[in-house]
Amino acid sequence: MNNVFVTSDLHLFHNKSFIYEPRNFSSVEEMNTAIVDNWNSIVSAEDDVYVLGDLMLNDNERGLELIKTLNGKIHVIRGNHDTNTRMELYKTCDNIVEVCEAKFLKYKKQNYFLSHFPCLTSNCDEDKPLNARVISICGHSHVKDVFADWDKGLIVHVEMDTNNCTPWLLDTLYEKIKEKVTM
Repeated sequence: MNNVFVTSDLHLFHNKSFIYEPRNFSSVEEMNTAIVDNWNSIVSAEDDVYVLGDLMLNDNERGLELIKTLNGKIHVIRGNHDTNTRMELYKTCDNIVEVCEAKFLKYKKQNYFLSHFPCLTSNCDEDKPLNARVISICGHSHVKDVFADWDKGLIVHVEMDTNNCTPWLLDTLYEKIKEKVTM
């Protein structure tokens, strides 16, 4: 069975220091290289990767070239920097298998709502088992803590900033969520 990964906010070629410096890089080129290397070290060609928005900025041509080097079957969910033009460009990449606005995903009996933006997906159902609830997986905020919005509900962040510029294996993320729920 193939693995499933989730991540967001790669911001390839976004040459603003407020993006790459908090990630401990001295340049956008250094960040781009680390993201591709980290990604391809854990993702195989058969794996599915859900990217919850903001893949690239500024240089669409070079951004697409870099995206085409990423392993896996990539599912793109629109972020605030994913213009209509970029959404159409993503469809030209052979490794991108889906481009959409948001998505419900059922994986190993757990329900997830995948969106670039944090969403409240459950309320007043803390008494229900985890697999009867919907977990919101998101990006956008560039937080370092996957549980930055936990006080608002079952909201989990997967920005590149949360995992050392590496996609999250969904099974690993789910284990962290289960631990958090039982605390």
